[in-house]
Amino acid sequence: MTSQLTVITGASRGMGLELALQLLQPAQQLLCISRQTSQILERAAKAAGVPLVQWQLDLADSEAACTRLTSWLRDQPSNRFSRAALINNAGVIPPIVPLSQSSPRDLSIALRVGLEAPLLLTATFLRWPENWSAQRRVLNISSGLGRRAMASQAGYCAARPEWITSAVAWPWTSAKAARRQGVLAGAGRDRHRHASAIAQRRCSAFPERDNFAVLKDKGLLASPADAAARVLAYLARADFGENPVADVRDA
Repeated sequence: MTSQLTVITGASRGMGLELALQLLQPAQQLLCISRQTSQILERAAKAAGVPLVQWQLDLADSEAACTRLTSWLRDQPSNRFSRAALINNAGVIPPIVPLSQSSPRDLSIALRVGLEAPLLLTATFLRWPENWSAQRRVLNISSGLGRRAMASQAGYCAARPEWITSAVAWPWTSAKAARRQGVLAGAGRDRHRHASAIAQRRCSAFPERDNFAVLKDKGLLASPADAAARVLAYLARADFGENPVADVRDA
């Protein structure tokens, strides 16, 4: 019988994919929600003989995801899981330009995926039938930009979930939230690639570009696999949630 459930958003690539791959273990049920399903993950699950459910959904429409998640949770036997976790990992990096040059659509998508979806999914996850006995844990993936603002990244910075996490954790004793990973190599490459294109027409559009390049050249960007391992180790800790907003690098 499966004893643990983990719901992961943004599990088709980067750290989300690494989280899912590392959770392909006996007695684990994975439910992954992403814009695209992952053939890598599908093959790995079959090889490991581990149950896997993948939904191809755009979290910019988070209400649809919540409706489907509600239905799925209600269909599960009340004693199926001893522990359940929701990992809100999905995020969108909008074009790296000053706010005055950002399009309303790009900003809206970043906020829907980075803030609205975690909030609505967390509400759905915590609202499941009361006869479920499983311990619930909520982990919201953030970044250093949740503490330190960055030029030309207003949309991404505004969508960091620190305040949501603190507010959700306040009244709950059975739901624990949330953790932050360190700087990821994948995210660093995305920003550096976008910054290179912007720099060709305006060097001041992304002043942090050189800092990311230095981190990459010095090998200071954690790999998605390493960051995922740290996050999962933190999620499994007995004291998870005692500090609602924490940094796994300090653990």
